[in-house]
Amino acid sequence: MDLHDGRFDQAAPRTEHEGRGPGANGYAEHRQRDPYSMTLHSPDTVQSATRRIALLSDVHGNLPAFEAVMRDVDDVGVDLVWFLGDLVGYGAQPDECVALASERCDLCLTGNHDLAVTGALPLDEFSRHARTAAEWTQDHIGTSARAFLDGLETNTEREALGMYHASPRDPVWEYVLSEVAADGCMDEMGPRVGAVGHSHVALYFTRSGEGARAEGHPAPAGTRADLSAGEWLVNPGGVGQPRDGDPRAAWMLLELPEWQATWKRVSYPVDEAAAAIRAAGLPPTLAERLYYGQ
Repeated sequence: MDLHDGRFDQAAPRTEHEGRGPGANGYAEHRQRDPYSMTLHSPDTVQSATRRIALLSDVHGNLPAFEAVMRDVDDVGVDLVWFLGDLVGYGAQPDECVALASERCDLCLTGNHDLAVTGALPLDEFSRHARTAAEWTQDHIGTSARAFLDGLETNTEREALGMYHASPRDPVWEYVLSEVAADGCMDEMGPRVGAVGHSHVALYFTRSGEGARAEGHPAPAGTRADLSAGEWLVNPGGVGQPRDGDPRAAWMLLELPEWQATWKRVSYPVDEAAAAIRAAGLPPTLAERLYYGQ
């Protein structure tokens, strides 16, 4: 996929930095059960007359980035904060990130790194650095943070929006980075509009009309999209480890019922996050990549 010229390759090979190594999928038991089991508030609260929703994903233990995004969310003003998974892994402040999510997020999904830390996914599913970070997090995460992660699910639906950590057809592992993948996901997606994380890339796919094929576009800061017609699959980008060439933390504002989406980026003190990773003895590349958004 070439994000700079706006075109998407038809195949999206998995590389080591994407987090998964060889092995069986091991995810089937983590598909949705009770759709309210992962929320922090009652169904009545979530179903209130919301208008502005902050969509976040992939914090990965990066507290400075998470705090910067939440300050921006407060400045913009939203009714709800929905998180698409992977609070931990890679970064060095898992407890603090889980605590902030438990305080501020109205809905949290789990991601593959969260599942690894709680023991729900085998670590041999992960690449070398991802596995090392997961093992470190297992050794350092607190009991309450682990219990919080244990209570989360991989996918749900709210306000006619489908939400999946990875994809509608594989909510744990699939990277939706090609139009071919997006077509397959839209074919299986119940809601007209879906939101995914996992790839750490801010983008969207859309298709309209019978027999149409999905079209994909990167979503740099300030991108606006009208989601009110057609089928859509959007990714807000990564908070704690962006991979689209922009090192700033990413999030997306969704305005309902107009179905207007706006992609946001926020600068944060990368030096602080990188220093915490180095001080923890985690692989140095996990600190270095934060400066480049890769």
